[in-house]
This record gives sequence, C-alpha cells and structure tokens, in this order.
Amino acid sequence: MILGIDASNISSGGGLTHLRNLLLHVEPKNYGFERVIVWASDSTLDVLEGREWLVKRRHPLLQKGIVARSHWKMIKLPLALKIENCQLLFVPGGSYLGSFRPFITMSRNLLPFQYRELLRFGATLMTLKLLLLRVLQSLTYNRASGLIFLTDFAAKNILEIIGSTESAVRVIPHGIDAAFFNAPAVEPRFPSPDSAHSPLKLIYVSMIDFYKHQWKVIHAVKLLRNEGYPVTLELLGPARISAHRKLERYVRKFSLEGEFWNYAGPCEHELLPAKYREADICIFASSCENMPNILMEGMASGLPIACSRRSPMLDILGDAGVYFEPTDEVEIFEAIKKLIDSVSLRRKLAENAQQLASQYSWSRCADETFEFLGEIAHKHTATAQDV
Repeated sequence: MILGIDASNISSGGGLTHLRNLLLHVEPKNYGFERVIVWASDSTLDVLEGREWLVKRRHPLLQKGIVARSHWKMIKLPLALKIENCQLLFVPGGSYLGSFRPFITMSRNLLPFQYRELLRFGATLMTLKLLLLRVLQSLTYNRASGLIFLTDFAAKNILEIIGSTESAVRVIPHGIDAAFFNAPAVEPRFPSPDSAHSPLKLIYVSMIDFYKHQWKVIHAVKLLRNEGYPVTLELLGPARISAHRKLERYVRKFSLEGEFWNYAGPCEHELLPAKYREADICIFASSCENMPNILMEGMASGLPIACSRRSPMLDILGDAGVYFEPTDEVEIFEAIKKLIDSVSLRRKLAENAQQLASQYSWSRCADETFEFLGEIAHKHTATAQDV
C-alpha cells in the first residue's frame, strides 16, 4: 500500500515537530505501507530526513499563501493521490474538504471549540478565523474515516460538540524529544532563596497570547519580590502582536516594570533544553490546550512545576505539580511561593513529573499512529475488493 500525507499547512511549531518525528521513528512496511508520499512546501520537506521509502512531492502552489494552498488541496491533491495510487490520505493539519477517500485527520487545536477561550480575542479577525476553523474542522471530522485526538480531554470535548461521527477514533499523544531528558540531576537545581545574589530562576515557555496569561505571571512574580523572595522570570516564545500590546498595557497599569522579568522572544526548539537547565522552576499558565507539549517538555527537564488548574494539564501532570487559577495573580503567587518554601517538595514533584514524562516517546507515537493508519487502509482495501 501507499500512504499519502497532506502537509500543505504544516510549516513550523508542534505540527512540524510531530511530522518530522513521526517519519523518523517508524518503519512503514511493518504496517503494510511500501511508500509514504508527503506533499508540502520546500521548507517543510527540507526538514524531513531522507528514507528509502519516503517520497517528497513539491508543487508551486504549496509555496504560496492559504488561498493557493487551499485550491491545491481541493483540486490538485485528489488527482495527485490517484496518479500515485495511494490507498490512504493522512491529513495531520486537521482540515480537508477534498474528494479523496479514505482519509484520516488529527485534532490539533482545541481553541476553536472552547467559546470561553475564543472570546478572549474579542471582536477581531482572529475570532472570525477561529469560528471558521471550527466549522471546517467539524465538517472534516465528520467526513473522515479515522480521527486522531492527542488527549482524552480533547476527544471528549470535541466529540460532544460535533455530535455522533462514523469516524474511527483513536487517542495518540505526542512524544517528547529525548534531549529534554538530558537535564542535570534535580539536586543541584535548588540554590538558596535567601540570597539576592543567587535568585531562583523561573521560566515560562509559550507564545504570548490572550489565553496564556503571561501578564498575570509577571504580576505574581512582582508579589513574590514584594515579599522579599529573590526570583527572576524569563518569558520565551513568539508573540501575537495584540496580546503583546495587552501585556505592555498591563505592566504599565500595575507598575510591573523592572529587571526581575525579561521577555527573550522566540527560541529555537533545539535550544530549549539548555534554557530549562538554567532554570529552577517551570511555570505553565495556559487556560486552553489540546495537548500541552511545552508543559511535557518542562516535566521531562526535571523541573518542579507551577501549573494552570485546567485540563488537560491536570490529567497530564497529575499530582506532580502545584496548581493555580491562571487568571488570578494571587493564586499564581501562592503556588510559586509554595514551591520556593520547600526544597523537598520541589525535589519530589520534579522527580515525579519527570517519571510521568517518560511515558511519552516519539517511537510510541509513531508506532500507534501507523498502526491506526494501517488498520483503516486495510479495512477500506478489503471492502473495495469485496465490492
């Protein structure tokens, strides 16, 4: 059998990490696939390591904007799949309204399906885009032969919204890059919080966005400083311009300026393990996630974690973290303070979190994904032969 993969809207971030590792850690022949053909932009295909069974397909429309890529997906892709004699299409990007059958897709974005979080964007084009994405993905999920969710939480919430579906459903979590597990032992990570010359370093890795609540974290760290705790905060990640402006307004309103926090901007993924090794406490304050890969990387890094009291964070971190309401700076302050005040608690939670993280591997993700792809492909091949 031949598997086609539509990666036309995958160019960076978690989607690209997933695709690269999926193809890096699997032997497709074990699941009945002799070849895997990937259609994507040049920049995406260049990231994928060569394999004897991997075929990279390029098209001029895939180098252009969303309108050109949508035209290619609707009109050009179904024909290309037939020419290549593909038995199955995999659409990890989440949306597909083309005519080719069968296809399997993934749910990667929970934000369009949570109105409370979606409304944080206000009356903006982003809100309209998310609502449109909700419609497109709902249609895709109901037309797919197979549907992959990253967490049980996402599966439950989205299936309740889109209603009954004939799609086969499978929950397959992402993995964690092995580099994050190479952090030093937990013990040396706890300098004395009593010394102003050796402040505890807090790290929050995530895009500056309305549902990430970085301004509340800054406020909480200021409260810690007011209580005499020598702590510093580093924010890492890209920024939505409108959300970054909100952060700046919030900082001015509550007089949170100072050298105790720093926004370092985006960070290359391969540099993040070193950033975690420099930190003492990890913070994750998002209120909406499909699967919080960043949280899992912090867990793998052996850091104690102060975390948003929302699912799926609660499900993944379990009893290995200290929790807070992400919109309440006082709760965030109290959670971090609890960690600072107890070296033994930090050590215990860090060890437990790292142990929980060890169950998430890219090899497992790749094997479970291709097992599911193989099941659907074989089922439809058998049905076609019977007919």
